[in-house]
Amino acid sequence: MGSAASLAFGGLASPAMAQDSDEEAESNVITVIARKQTETLQEVPVTVTAIGGDTLEKFQVNEIADVTSRVPALNVQVGGSGSGGQISLRGVGSSNISASFDSAVAFDFDGVQVSTMRMVQAGFFDVEQIDVLKGPQSLFFGKSASAGVFAVRSANPTRSWEMAAKASYEFEEKGYTIGGYISGPISDTLGIRVAAQYQDIEDYVKLAPGTPAFNPDGSVRDSRGLQNFVGRTTLQWDPSDNFSANLKLNYIKNENDGGIAHSDINCGANGVADPIFLLGGGVIIPSNADCNDSDGLYHHADGATALTSQVPEGSAGNPRFENGIPFGETEIFFGRLKWDLDLSDSLTLSSVSGYLSLDAVDTDCYGYVGQFAPGVAGGVGCSDPRNTTEQFTQEVRISSDFDGMFNFMVGAFYETRDIDFNTSQQGVNISFLSPDPITGNTYDWYKKQNTKTEALSFFASATLDLTDQLQVSGGVRWTDENKTSRISVPYVHTFLSSGPAFIPSGFFSGPIDFSDDNFSPELSIRYQATPDVNIYAAFKTGFKSGGIDNSALPSSSLLGFNDPDPAVRTAVADALKFKSETGLGGEVGVKAQFADRTITLNTSVFYYVFDDLQVQNFDATTVQFQTFNASQLTSQGLDVEWAWRTPVEGLNFSGALAYTDAKFTAPFVTTSGEDLDGRTAARAPKFAANAAFDWSIPMGDAIELGLNGNVQYSGSYFTNEDSLTDLRQDSYVSIDGSISVGDPDGKWKLSLVGVNLTDEIWINTSGGRPFLAPAGNGFGLPAGDDLVVTQNRGRQVFVEASFKF
Repeated sequence: MGSAASLAFGGLASPAMAQDSDEEAESNVITVIARKQTETLQEVPVTVTAIGGDTLEKFQVNEIADVTSRVPALNVQVGGSGSGGQISLRGVGSSNISASFDSAVAFDFDGVQVSTMRMVQAGFFDVEQIDVLKGPQSLFFGKSASAGVFAVRSANPTRSWEMAAKASYEFEEKGYTIGGYISGPISDTLGIRVAAQYQDIEDYVKLAPGTPAFNPDGSVRDSRGLQNFVGRTTLQWDPSDNFSANLKLNYIKNENDGGIAHSDINCGANGVADPIFLLGGGVIIPSNADCNDSDGLYHHADGATALTSQVPEGSAGNPRFENGIPFGETEIFFGRLKWDLDLSDSLTLSSVSGYLSLDAVDTDCYGYVGQFAPGVAGGVGCSDPRNTTEQFTQEVRISSDFDGMFNFMVGAFYETRDIDFNTSQQGVNISFLSPDPITGNTYDWYKKQNTKTEALSFFASATLDLTDQLQVSGGVRWTDENKTSRISVPYVHTFLSSGPAFIPSGFFSGPIDFSDDNFSPELSIRYQATPDVNIYAAFKTGFKSGGIDNSALPSSSLLGFNDPDPAVRTAVADALKFKSETGLGGEVGVKAQFADRTITLNTSVFYYVFDDLQVQNFDATTVQFQTFNASQLTSQGLDVEWAWRTPVEGLNFSGALAYTDAKFTAPFVTTSGEDLDGRTAARAPKFAANAAFDWSIPMGDAIELGLNGNVQYSGSYFTNEDSLTDLRQDSYVSIDGSISVGDPDGKWKLSLVGVNLTDEIWINTSGGRPFLAPAGNGFGLPAGDDLVVTQNRGRQVFVEASFKF
């Protein structure tokens, strides 16, 4: 997760730079796979930021959060107990608090679309290239690409044997990273690459002084840490001229001290840290928050003993969470097999098979604060969500490479996915009255939900080169997706199940079915005005399937599933479903290079309308997640990327600018009761930009000095989508920089790196803090209005040594 090697300061979000010689210029041309085929960045009629392999190798980028400062339209949040993260582009993304949502921005890992955002938590390393495709990409990338694609291509075996290693230490969070790879040919036809990285951060989350948090030995804890391991083996097999195969096997293990991570408390308009208000005021726990949500110190209390003493049998926190100390574990196995067979000189059959197995547990107390007395933990709302996902995908396609004006691609895609989302929860915190008199459990309930998905799609595209300069292309994808979800509640606390508001233990819903299908057409035209200027226009559509919400409480409303009236059963099931999300619009762009290709300027304007945008908010009064389909969101704006290889040897400048006007353009009434029609979307600053430089200065034949810097700017933006007065993040500036000395050929390098040197803390999302006192509570307390805000990491300063043999 926390990369101690994010050195991508100069040129990261820029196209490849032409070099002094024609050979060097040709070797630095960046290619992308934006349309399932290899094309140059400057020619493909898609708005895409390509982070080239040479740049990634040089600057050791290995975390998605490192990329956001170089792609201004991109927003990434890591953490949360739902999906585990979210990616949004141009103001369009999916909630990180819902594991039932697919991502609106597809995460494409080595050609496999991964629906779960837990891959965002895991990070990446040893990467060949990153492509960020903006706007709907459903034709070529299918499901979960309604807003764009974040594609990662890991490095492949090399033609000759080489080995590289790196080690770094970060001073602010007290973390170290070690990693490396070995790569080369086993035989004339078989190559291998083995890469691994381990990271250990002691102060990943720094706790505020006096926070009631403890280590297992009883000593007071002042921080929460993280350990992360990523390993990958790649095999490349080329037994003949007409066949090649590539196998990638990835293993990821992440361990941390809780799922809340960088979530702070904003004390709202009343200006006070509101207490935890439970059981109608029968239990009131003082907050330990200090109302300073910009100091990078957090107040995550351990669980109160009365609530965490006995976890229900079979739940993920049993028995480890019975000490009330949060922990998290994520284990991922990911495999991908890709092969290409030339059926003839002009036809190629391609196959991509993907397999994902994920097991993630995030235990924490989602009241976020609380202490009965100094040093006495009062964390409430504790839960132990466990997300297990098994996914298999298969894509096959035939593509042509005719000499004439016409070429085509046809293909099919299949996905099967099985998700278990199970958790014991404290929604009422009834065990403050007493543990369950029958079982002794101290949790309110244990709820399980399984969702199975099957998706099938067929797609076809064609390209017509009408002249040497004019190309027209288009196609369509048909998708059919079916989901079946089942809810079971093995346990409900006796005090709750004996009343009218909750269901009894042993509840089972039976199957809840959802299905939808969609046609997603696309059309583009490209005109090559000169060898260095391409003009393009594109009409695009996007589709992201709906589904069944997995955040329903085990309330008496679920008893309708057992009603003999089928109309009642249907109504209860329909209340848990959300509709599919679609996008439609287009963009016009110009990709140009000047002055012997030393200056690059790529510009595009876009306009897209998204219907039934999938949104999930949290109702802090009812302590319930609410799933919506926002009626309509319109995103329009301008993207600019530029790069300049200056006449000064080794000095390059680059940057990007994004203007985004994303707002709700139809009635959308949320949990607040307000209509957000006309309000700006969350996480969509009007202006965002970055400017970077990198300078490689020869210091003789054996030494090279490197200077790098990046300045990121973001305008202000809303942090939630619940009311007209949601919290706004002010505009901010963040600065990165590094200085290095090393061998000109990369054999060794020593670096001093600073990330977010100004220690700027900004808010990604916000929402009501659970268990707030209502107005007119009868205890003389003001109506609670505290907000939980999720934030970025603060300043990081580290040293790194790397070697390559």
